[in-house]
Amino acid sequence: MAEVTAYIGLGSNLDNPQQQVSLAVTELGTLEGCSLCRASSLYASPPMGPADQPDYVNAVAEVHTVLEADLLLDQLQGLEARHRRKPARRWGPRTLDLDLLLYGDNVIETSRLSVPHPGIAERHFVLYPLAEINSNLMIPGVGTVAALVAECPQDSLVKIETHRQPVV
Repeated sequence: MAEVTAYIGLGSNLDNPQQQVSLAVTELGTLEGCSLCRASSLYASPPMGPADQPDYVNAVAEVHTVLEADLLLDQLQGLEARHRRKPARRWGPRTLDLDLLLYGDNVIETSRLSVPHPGIAERHFVLYPLAEINSNLMIPGVGTVAALVAECPQDSLVKIETHRQPVV
């Protein structure tokens, strides 16, 4: 299979979220069939779901992969499990949440995977870190990241760690 550029959303709000996300960014580069290209700064935001949980720490990473999308998803779920993610209520607290946001310019809709990730255009905690990496990126069927950021208020999203240097 040819190499594909994929973008991964990372989030945590349990067990030292900054450390969870920072470590997971590094670990993305160790996944079989993947290499880490770059990652955004870390951002803090209130939970999207139930308010009775800590704030989240979020980031976005760009990886190159030779894995098919479903195999990449398997690798991401394995990484979540290594971070002791346990099944929880929808949008509830978690040690690590990894979302496959984009997989090349592919549109994928299966029983276990939707790419581009649903809601990507309205989630400031995804768009702002994604814009930091590649504001000209085209989200299939949606538009450029720059155009989406212009329509999505930053609101309570706060940068908490400065931009990471490219890993390439």
